[in-house]
Amino acid sequence: MRILALLLLALSVQTARADGDALAWLQRIHVATQKLSYTGTFVYRSGEQAETSRIVHVVDHSGIRERLETLDGYPREIVRNGDEVKCYLPDRMTVKVDKQTDHKIFPQLLPKNLQDISEHYTLSTGEVERIAGHDSQAIALQPKDKLRYGRKLWADQKTGMLLKSQTFDVEGEMIEQFAFTQISIGGKIDYEELKPRLLGKARVWHIENSGAVEANLAASGWTINSQLPGFKKVTEMKRTQGGSKEVGHVIYSDGLAAVSVFIEPMANKTSLPPAGLSRQGAINIYSRQIASHLVTVVGETPAESVKSLAESVEYRKP
Repeated sequence: MRILALLLLALSVQTARADGDALAWLQRIHVATQKLSYTGTFVYRSGEQAETSRIVHVVDHSGIRERLETLDGYPREIVRNGDEVKCYLPDRMTVKVDKQTDHKIFPQLLPKNLQDISEHYTLSTGEVERIAGHDSQAIALQPKDKLRYGRKLWADQKTGMLLKSQTFDVEGEMIEQFAFTQISIGGKIDYEELKPRLLGKARVWHIENSGAVEANLAASGWTINSQLPGFKKVTEMKRTQGGSKEVGHVIYSDGLAAVSVFIEPMANKTSLPPAGLSRQGAINIYSRQIASHLVTVVGETPAESVKSLAESVEYRKP
């Protein structure tokens, strides 16, 4: 009996050390994507869909500046300067202007507070693989419930830079992947590479500004009684979206996955999407109508999460 107890104690210590190593790697990834400048090409895959993008990311005394350009399919370019984001869509001659939110995208997936992640995911380190010419450490994040997806990340052993990310559904099937095929980390980057290349594609651009401002939706009668463990509200705002003004937008996150709640007056809609659940790759969407408003919940989470959050939205006339 004593031998068994000693073995269990040794196993628990070893597991704790493995979790600590994995958490340290996540910290390295976060610091690298916030502090390092880089240029590279990565491929996004979801089901039969694949898209290649070129990214230029510069960190200097003025903050973070970035340009992301799709290299296949419909042309699109996203230029970030601090917390301002502009998306150029030359086929529609439109520039969408928005504010950077706490929702992270590849390769900047991780938040500052990584402790929240370890509370809801079991962390472990895995194999070392060669990705885009770099020896990379694998880190697995296994969810502790069915309200979030599993992840696997690969970080450059030298710099901690995130080079690959995979997302798995509740059955363990891979549903999404980002992976660099080429990357140059550090060194001098020509600031000309940050300028939008598509700007000259049209003489006159139609500008759509989200006009996002902080808001208190409860003052308008809306409450969201979220029952998703670990998902905390990170921002609440009103914005213009799809031509509709006064769209409420609330973002929840567990430190890794993000779920957005949109509340939009139906009077502004020319057509309504079907109520209930729909899916686009790793994204689940749930819509319902409340008090002449369309409530839409969008998240890179299992269907159960977006449905639960959508059904927790209530309206009481103030």
